[in-house]
Amino acid sequence: MDLKQLLKEEHVLLDVDANSRDESLDELIKVMQNTGVVQDAAVYKEAVLNREQEGSTGIGFGVAIPHGKSSGVKEPGLAFARLNNEVDWQSLDDKPVKAVFMIAIPEEQAGNEHLQILSQLSRKLMHEDFRQKLLDASSSDELLAALDA
Repeated sequence: MDLKQLLKEEHVLLDVDANSRDESLDELIKVMQNTGVVQDAAVYKEAVLNREQEGSTGIGFGVAIPHGKSSGVKEPGLAFARLNNEVDWQSLDDKPVKAVFMIAIPEEQAGNEHLQILSQLSRKLMHEDFRQKLLDASSSDELLAALDA
C-alpha cells in the first residue's frame, strides 16, 4: 500500500500543541475520525494503548509510530503530527518525540498490511534528510512531497 494514498492531506497536522503522548494520540485520532477512517475513537485508542503497553512505538530520532488494529477503524489510514513540544514517549533511544505517524488498520484486515506500512515508513525514517523534511515542512503539500523522495 502506498504511503501517499494512506496519508490524506487532512491527516497532516503541523504545529500541534500536545503536551503528552495521550494528547498527541487524541489529536491524530480526531482527524482520522473526521474523515471517516476511524468510526469509534474510544475502541481504536484502546487498541493503540494496548500496543504501547507491549512496547513503546517511539522508534528513536524523535519519531513515534503508534498503531492499532481495531474494529473501531473503517479503512486503513495514516496520519502525521509535528508537535510543537517534545513529548516523552519512552522511546527506544530515551529521547523525546517531535514527529508522530499513526497507522490505523481495520481488525478484519489485520494481516501483514500494518507491517508493510511500518516497513515503508521505517526505511524512509532511517534517512536524516527525510526526518529533517518532516520537521521543516511548512505545508501538508511539502510533507506529502517528502514521502515521494
